[in-house]
Amino acid sequence: MQIANDFLHLIYPNQCLVCEHELSFSENFTCNFCNENISLTNFHLYEEPSSMDKLFWGRLEVTKTYAHFFFEKNKTPQNILFSLKYKDNPQLGIHYGKEMGLNLLKTASLDSVDVVFPVPLHPKKKFIRGYNQSDALSIGICETFGKKLDLKSIVRTKHTETQTKKSRFQRWDNVSEIFKIKSSITNYKHALIVDDVITTGSTIEAMANAIRKVHPEIMISVATLAIAK
Repeated sequence: MQIANDFLHLIYPNQCLVCEHELSFSENFTCNFCNENISLTNFHLYEEPSSMDKLFWGRLEVTKTYAHFFFEKNKTPQNILFSLKYKDNPQLGIHYGKEMGLNLLKTASLDSVDVVFPVPLHPKKKFIRGYNQSDALSIGICETFGKKLDLKSIVRTKHTETQTKKSRFQRWDNVSEIFKIKSSITNYKHALIVDDVITTGSTIEAMANAIRKVHPEIMISVATLAIAK
């Protein structure tokens, strides 16, 4: 099998998502040079509140928040997120999900997590994209974090417009009342909500509030691949 993979690599070499240079056998998705443009948050090591924790202050009670790296325009994270979201690349999400899961394992306050909920896409949007990028991240997270993945208890019932150019209020108004929560979530005590990128936190806040309408006592934590700097 390895010989066949080596042969395929020679004919169809993998390219870096950012600079498009050929990747070596030891590199995955992005080359080591472009990886130097990724600023990891290291939020899992913080003892004091992080900027992501503060994002939810006065809005949502969360146990722990974590983002893997900072989103910066015209740098590697922008290319990673674009490829993950629009280039039908679930393996990229699984790869980074595994990295996230390894850091989540080091976070004592997340030991009690018993379920992972990816932020769901509306079926129409999922059909257009081919998959949900948050599902891919969650699959990778659960592989290394060792927690249960639940893809059925929460569904998105409203096909919302893109959040990119909306104000904070418009983002909240755009996502309010869009999630349907099944009673099966009452089986859990501590949920980890997973998304690809967080800016204002409106979508996650709406999802968490919908969960707590059904299960008020549940603890909620949040993990994203990126956070806007």
